[in-house]
Amino acid sequence: MTVHLTTALRRHALMPPPTQPLARATNHDDYLSCMRDVARCEASLRELNLMWGLIEASARMNCPQDARAILPTMAATRSQFAQMEKDLVASLVHEKLQNALGEIQTRAAYVIDIVVRNLYERTADVGFLATDPVLCALLADPVRDNGPVFRRLIEYRSKYTVYDEILVLDAQGMVLAQTDTTSPVEFSRDPLVAQTLAGSGWVETFRRSDLRPQASQALLYSQRMRGPGGESGLLCMSFQFSQEMAGIFQTHGDPSGRSVMMVLDASHRVIASSDEAWMPLGITVPTNLGQTPTAFVHQGRRYLVATRAASGYQGYPGPQGWLGQVMIPLEVAFGQQGGDRGLDPQLLQGLLSHADTFCPPLHDIMVASDRIQRIVWNGQVMTAGSDRDMSKLKTVLDQINDTGHRSRQLFRDAINELYQTVLGTSMTEAGFNARLLVDLLDRNLYERADDCRWWALNPVLRAGLAQTDAAGGSVLSAVQAMQAVLQHINGLYTVYTRIVVYDRQGAIVAGSGAALPPGARIAPETLKQVLALGDTQRYHVEPFAPHDFYEGAPTWVYHAAIRHPDEPGRVLGGIGLVFDSGPELLAMLQGVVGERADTHAIFLSPGGEVLASTCPRLAVGEPWSPPEALRQVPRGDFRSHVGVYRGQYAVMAASTSAGYREFKRSDGHDDEVVAVVIRLFGEVRDADLAGARQDALIERRQDEGPTREFATFIVGGQVMALAARHVLEAVPASDLRRTAVGQASLQIGMVRRQADGQSAYVWVYDLARALALPSAVPDTERQILIVQVNDHAFGLLVDDLHAVAEFPEADIVPSPLNAWGDALVGQIIRANQGRLSIQVLDSARVQALALGG
Repeated sequence: MTVHLTTALRRHALMPPPTQPLARATNHDDYLSCMRDVARCEASLRELNLMWGLIEASARMNCPQDARAILPTMAATRSQFAQMEKDLVASLVHEKLQNALGEIQTRAAYVIDIVVRNLYERTADVGFLATDPVLCALLADPVRDNGPVFRRLIEYRSKYTVYDEILVLDAQGMVLAQTDTTSPVEFSRDPLVAQTLAGSGWVETFRRSDLRPQASQALLYSQRMRGPGGESGLLCMSFQFSQEMAGIFQTHGDPSGRSVMMVLDASHRVIASSDEAWMPLGITVPTNLGQTPTAFVHQGRRYLVATRAASGYQGYPGPQGWLGQVMIPLEVAFGQQGGDRGLDPQLLQGLLSHADTFCPPLHDIMVASDRIQRIVWNGQVMTAGSDRDMSKLKTVLDQINDTGHRSRQLFRDAINELYQTVLGTSMTEAGFNARLLVDLLDRNLYERADDCRWWALNPVLRAGLAQTDAAGGSVLSAVQAMQAVLQHINGLYTVYTRIVVYDRQGAIVAGSGAALPPGARIAPETLKQVLALGDTQRYHVEPFAPHDFYEGAPTWVYHAAIRHPDEPGRVLGGIGLVFDSGPELLAMLQGVVGERADTHAIFLSPGGEVLASTCPRLAVGEPWSPPEALRQVPRGDFRSHVGVYRGQYAVMAASTSAGYREFKRSDGHDDEVVAVVIRLFGEVRDADLAGARQDALIERRQDEGPTREFATFIVGGQVMALAARHVLEAVPASDLRRTAVGQASLQIGMVRRQADGQSAYVWVYDLARALALPSAVPDTERQILIVQVNDHAFGLLVDDLHAVAEFPEADIVPSPLNAWGDALVGQIIRANQGRLSIQVLDSARVQALALGG
């Protein structure tokens, strides 16, 4: 049974708050042995760092004069590389550790919060059932035949199957009635009897009890009862804790078996375990409520540990001191974090262009990698075009070029590894959330199926409908009595907007909530289904659709047959519970995804109709089709997908409801619901442009005849070149000072550069705009080339740097665009035996562009 969910879910979201950033792990060696990919990367980085040192030493020894101009650059490169090595390894370790901990922290929160939500329902059950008049009457006459009491308790337990025993006791602890005949109890000395009788509310007990003599531990809910003459007694309900936990572990545990999920008591003792052979009941384990990124040792093995206390639900804190915990051995904690599941490389590259928003450390490494590339590139252009014999220095520069390319590739691989870790965790988290949503919905609707069947057995409703049936019309006293019962129930259980009782003709006899229009009736097909229900275990659900009883909005209505009190086989009519689907479904979605603006959640029918959505652009009842990869998801499973949603890159996941206990599994009701979770990462960019960092190494050819030296770069996804003698250096576009003073739209601002110890500003022009090429690279990640032609210095904004290399004259041909005479592209370089085409900009025409000509 459930009271109102909406307010509480807005107050206490079930989803744990986003994982707090972890403090940097101080000793990476503790984790590197378990992160083989990071260890390999560290070894490669050290090798390249040594190579940079050897290149610098070689230049100092073999050509100190020729290398004088670039030695400071080489020293800066080596220093930057050493720092990058430390930062990259630290970031890889940190991100892998944070993602591994974040995943188990989420699951630790799920296990304790799901348990607490379920147990809150039990506190409501025991309080409501303790007022049942049939049960209370037993206290006044305990020696009478209690067959009706036994049958009533059995009816209750057969509907609310979370209980394995229900007992009624008198004030002395004598058992008056119980449902479990296989474990008879005549008398109880358990202290909970006195504790319950001394209070006015429910009592929660978890330990061994003589009320459940065959169980090593029992979770009991007891409530004081009052007989019609003021007699005292108590109701005690035993919750099937072990069975319930087994279901939670099966749904939300680790299918790979790498981790173990547990519930702990206040003494940090295991009271439920997903693998009792691994973590037996009763043992004490280390906890990590502070979310410390530290390995904990348990029985000689190192673990990552995530511990979460319950967040509470509608004022109910849960059993005192209970904790949810997940432990994963360190040696397997980082083995399944990859996110590249056959995804489109261009899509992945476009998503990576938004790294600054979804993974700042990853973005910082990318920026630092670009900085090293710029230093190497500048070192090469500084020596380009010299008339002196610099053969020794050229050898050094070739080594710099090769090592720079290897360094960039290594950094790209490491960045991709880190990216895959972050993306894989996002996909898993979205899948967990989608599966949690359908589980919460099934658990909620399970209670609705229980409620309608139990309330259909209410003695007042059965007697009142029998009087109405016998009289052939409404009997005022009977209607008033039924109305009072329905109003009382609906006042306690506000997940329903109204509850109605109707006769065999479908006419509404009594109801709660706002008055229905005159002549309101149950739909003929629904009435036919209800009247045909074979026994008290059967119920009928009207499909999710617009309903007159819900002011025309779509919802589910749960029905059960009301039977004659003296003739159980005779159906007199039924009871209908109108679920308040609008706020309740939305509250479930918001409770999982929270208030995050970049994340949306949707409930869908199998046919793609929106049942509820946190996305304001998706209305209830609107058709919405998930991506093909998220369709036909097996029940109880989830699938994750990286794609595009409304013009933005997104990680999406879907899960299909699998039912709860017998609900939707063996009770004849089958109404699948799909939950979809969408996390947005940024607007779609042209994949070719966003990923246009051409890393192809330019091949050198021996005995290639006369050559010319060019500085190459990327604009609009295309490789372009300028004569190296005209390029002074490259500076980051973040140094650009934008201004509106420029004479032309191509003139976008100014940048300061140092030359001969003096500082000077040069104008900067947008080369992509001049060439009518699109650019999807963010301005902060672009580069500015400082170019000098005929003593005129200016800047060109480009997307990325490429290389500085010599090309044989034979590989340089006129561009077809030369026919127009004023085209900026004057020649084409057929590099790498024609496999790479490079467009050469005419320096004079570029200067004319800068001069406004």
